[in-house]
Amino acid sequence: MTWDATGPLLVTALAVMGSPGPSTVSLVAAVAAFGTRPALRYAVGLVAGTTAVLVGVATGVTGVLLTVPGAGPVLLAVSAAYVLWLAYRIATAPPLTDRRTTAPPPTLGAGALLGAGNPKAWVAIAAVYAGSPRAGDPTTDAVGTIALLTGVIVVVHAAWLAAGIPFAALLRRPRLSRVVHLTLAAALVASVALVVPT
Repeated sequence: MTWDATGPLLVTALAVMGSPGPSTVSLVAAVAAFGTRPALRYAVGLVAGTTAVLVGVATGVTGVLLTVPGAGPVLLAVSAAYVLWLAYRIATAPPLTDRRTTAPPPTLGAGALLGAGNPKAWVAIAAVYAGSPRAGDPTTDAVGTIALLTGVIVVVHAAWLAAGIPFAALLRRPRLSRVVHLTLAAALVASVALVVPT
């Protein structure tokens, strides 16, 4: 893949895949509510799950799965239910200085589940992958595109993880902590509402 083909694909992928959605907003909220180190495992899970979506799109597995009657709505419902549960956990999290009553932070497995079940990931990755240039051998093109988009997935999640760090510093003050937690939980619910079809 040449730079003439890679450059536009990279810009498009960063814009489409990096925009706010359930995965990225939940990561900011997890960092803000539980701290950077506990949220890191969750971030790794999100990257793994999102990469699984990419591989599924590239190999056609996603298309086959979605032809199974009822599979799409079930995956969407499970993903939405998890995001809403996470929003509740974030809204009710205590300030970072008081961790005695806090449930454990989201896990690697939970991140992988949300990453793989995130409806925005399906749509964004399918759109970017379908628009990627095909210049030579199909296998080489597919491997190159998967490698590039996997890099984008890692960069996007690292950036959103970093975006949560300034919020974490604010959450040591109880009153401000409550406002930030409720705001992030509301943003998380809104991100689900935007991607779930009506």
